[in-house]
Amino acid sequence: MSQQHVRQPSASPQPGALRPTLNAWHLWGLAVGLVISGEYFGWSYGWASAGTLGFLITSALVATMYTTFIFSFTELTTAIPHAGGPFAYAARAFGPTGGFVAGYATLVEFVFAPPAIALAIGAYLQVQFPALDAKLLAVGAYAVFMTLNILGVRTAATFELFVTVLAIFELLVFMGVVAPGFSAARFAAHGWAGQHEFSAAAIPGMFAAIPFAIWFFLAIEGVAMAAEEARDPRRTLPIAYIAGIVTLLLLALGVMVFAGGVGDWRQLSNINDPLPQAMKAVVGASSGWLHMLVWIGLFGLVASFHGIILGYSRQIFALAREGYLPAGLATIHPRFGTPWVAVLAGGAVGIAAIFSDEWVTLGGQTLTANIVTMAVLGAIVMYIVSMASLFALRRREPQLPRPFPALGYPVVPAIALGLAVVCLLTMVYFNPLVSALFAALMAVAYGYFRLTAVQRAAVALARPGLAGPG
Repeated sequence: MSQQHVRQPSASPQPGALRPTLNAWHLWGLAVGLVISGEYFGWSYGWASAGTLGFLITSALVATMYTTFIFSFTELTTAIPHAGGPFAYAARAFGPTGGFVAGYATLVEFVFAPPAIALAIGAYLQVQFPALDAKLLAVGAYAVFMTLNILGVRTAATFELFVTVLAIFELLVFMGVVAPGFSAARFAAHGWAGQHEFSAAAIPGMFAAIPFAIWFFLAIEGVAMAAEEARDPRRTLPIAYIAGIVTLLLLALGVMVFAGGVGDWRQLSNINDPLPQAMKAVVGASSGWLHMLVWIGLFGLVASFHGIILGYSRQIFALAREGYLPAGLATIHPRFGTPWVAVLAGGAVGIAAIFSDEWVTLGGQTLTANIVTMAVLGAIVMYIVSMASLFALRRREPQLPRPFPALGYPVVPAIALGLAVVCLLTMVYFNPLVSALFAALMAVAYGYFRLTAVQRAAVALARPGLAGPG
């Protein structure tokens, strides 16, 4: 089958297309905002198995994977600016089945990350309102931010930029306030999986902590799903990605080190609000600084929650537009120009996950930890398929315009691919039940994929889009 070019966004969008309205600042705000909740919660679960020092090494390994991945991924996002993101790249490289694998994995990542963040929003609000139910607060967050996403992408992205800047400011305030109480000795105490000194017994815990180190950076690749809504994506997307990963690396290191050195870090390793609790150890429960952290700190959670809703809706929209999901999910609101049905559909799955208390029994982890693990599994599979797509497209389409070629090709993409494979194998080993659930859902999705081949063929004939090897 001959290769066809992916649809490119235009200034005057056609029916079924999204409107290009986002500038580089919007995209940077989205890149950081998608991820910044990972600095507020989730990562501290890694301390439970690896200790502070062990988790520091795990985080450095994961940071290397993300840095090499982003400097490679930008080649794909600028060469193929498409709302489907990884799904579009894999379909171009490997055909419909490749598109299915990448699309399923990305969908799991972006649909399962928001309920974990919503639960953290509920936990933060409970600090101020102990009588309220965290799960009901999480559902309320879904209602508010699904509505905002439906009202328009530029409105949503401008709000995202605003709350992201506030969230960064608050993390800097946190570091400044707790700095006087920081002690390197407290950070290092029991730092090797509960032991004072490093031994071989600490290594399994460091590998088991990989999902929570990934949580520091999870979803930054979601900027690719705004590619059709970006102005001059070949220029603005690389700026957003590179500035975003640098911002997140610095914030992750600062938050992790300062939070771990202000008291007994073991008290923070299995909770959804480690930063308020770390600050409480320094300034006391009645301090105005603590209340400010809770209220302004919500902006970090909101930034990621809101941004990932934007990401999952575009992924659902793109898959439905190409016939991989029911066509109704690609419906665009006639007034706001947003994929409103996709926004609501992803939210319904997330809310169901919030109330799936039986997940707590999987592997003996908390509900939040299992949702995080599920989202991370999707992300890692998507990273592997994306890097494989990069290598395949270099070989099969050497003439494809690449405005921002992968730096250090082929070494840098190979490092990203190799580390992603290590992360996946490790996660499956340490999380067999959640991994089995991930695989079972993929099998069900693949059954639907096989049953709808005629539907996809009809879509391809009606409006040629992605193409790949037959």
